[in-house]
Amino acid sequence: MTAPASPAKVRGETILAVDNLVKHFPISTGVLFQRRVGAVKAVDGVSFELRRGETLGVVGESGCGKSTLARMLMRLETPTSGRATLEGRDLFRASGSELRRLRRNMQMVMQDPYTSLNPRMTVGDIIGEPFDIHPDAAPKGSKSKRVQELLDVVGLNPEHINRYPHQFSGGQRQRIGIARALALRPEIIVCDEPVSALDVSIQAQVINLLEQLQDEFGLSYIFIAHDLSVVRHICDRVAVMYLGKIVEIGTEDEIYERATHPYTQALLSAVPVPDPDARTDRTIIRLTGDVPSPADPPSGCRFRTRCWKAQEVCAREEPHAVPRAADPHPSACHFAELRPTTH
Repeated sequence: MTAPASPAKVRGETILAVDNLVKHFPISTGVLFQRRVGAVKAVDGVSFELRRGETLGVVGESGCGKSTLARMLMRLETPTSGRATLEGRDLFRASGSELRRLRRNMQMVMQDPYTSLNPRMTVGDIIGEPFDIHPDAAPKGSKSKRVQELLDVVGLNPEHINRYPHQFSGGQRQRIGIARALALRPEIIVCDEPVSALDVSIQAQVINLLEQLQDEFGLSYIFIAHDLSVVRHICDRVAVMYLGKIVEIGTEDEIYERATHPYTQALLSAVPVPDPDARTDRTIIRLTGDVPSPADPPSGCRFRTRCWKAQEVCAREEPHAVPRAADPHPSACHFAELRPTTH
């Protein structure tokens, strides 16, 4: 029987849709008889779309749920509720051979290039492992050649196929991780802070490599980071997370030039500016108070305990990320408005 023709892949169409994704980690007490007393709301109702060929940045403070979101999309964590569809197929209901096919189409680049590679395996074994799991991806006898091709694609010497991870620098190790992610020719790569552990000069090389590979293979990226300068360089759209929720999402220009959520504005005001003259012309927003616990988030708007605009309605009603009159991109704030900033 002839397999049906696959639909044409159009750049800009939605490839991944996430709807109200939730992950709560239970808090229990007791030793023999455990009793649930609460939950850490790591991700609490996240929705977004990833388009084919684009890079979606996810930014926010440490602990806001960025990495938990990535782990759920990779099926390394089971969501409490919510839905995610990859090209129309439900990620969280798939099992067996269907899940294997879905996982083949979405790969991940880890944050730490030192601990994400098995020190007892050669580079050839690390990059070739996906071919062992999916033997149809590399015809019999071609595995070594495919690995060498991947090493060449990411800018490493194919002759180093028998070396071990400790024989490479941090930047080279991250290139090995990228080669491993490319092995099965996925359409989506989730990058969980892929350059945060690297020197600044090496960061630029890896970012340029990711952009080059995106153009060459038509990849879509979910790029998780806390460095807003890096995100602005590589991302087409940006989602800002705070305490498990997306508070603002828009294009690179909308977020960096026309941010309307107070939290986004505070993040942008803290970005270092290389021009000494420009530093004196901008106002840095200094947030007071600590980040609330995700086990007991504030009522209403989760940012209200640190927000200079907070009013009674902020504690009573949770704002939703919807377009505002001031700017069409979604912003989850009752008093969303533009604020002049200098970059």
